[in-house]
Amino acid sequence: MLRAIAPVFLCGMMATILACSQQDPVDNNAGSTTAVPAGAAATPAADVSGAPPVHGTTPSQTTSAENIPASLVGRWGLTPMDCTSTRGDAKGLLIVSADNLKFYESRAVPARDAHSGTDSISGNFDYSGEGQTWTKFESLELKGHGLVRTESNPVASFTYARCT
Repeated sequence: MLRAIAPVFLCGMMATILACSQQDPVDNNAGSTTAVPAGAAATPAADVSGAPPVHGTTPSQTTSAENIPASLVGRWGLTPMDCTSTRGDAKGLLIVSADNLKFYESRAVPARDAHSGTDSISGNFDYSGEGQTWTKFESLELKGHGLVRTESNPVASFTYARCT
């Protein structure tokens, strides 16, 4: 039993030492979770039109392909390595621009029914990647110093920290 635990313990210790010895370009609170953040529990399915906006939005503020709030624009990482990788393997990197979201192997553009506020955008996003296209309901909202991205089908929530 001890022999089975020793390698796991040693790997954990090495990972801790390595993590503590690197400069951290991402907020320590970055990570992902499958829980839906408070206030987003009623996230509608991707095929629901006229979906209710998240905090900080009003129904009259519809978006176009160039209306992602400036406060969301930037590079966001789920882990510190997502911000610093030079090998092209930053799978948790999200790049938000004024007109789209870029992920590791896909891109998303807000559909005409998306609603935006000062620090948030929600609605259907048209995705493309790996030779496929699809539509998914997304909500992006600044919370403190992080960016919370909630999606539907399946419901999942991811917390990103801004890359420095």
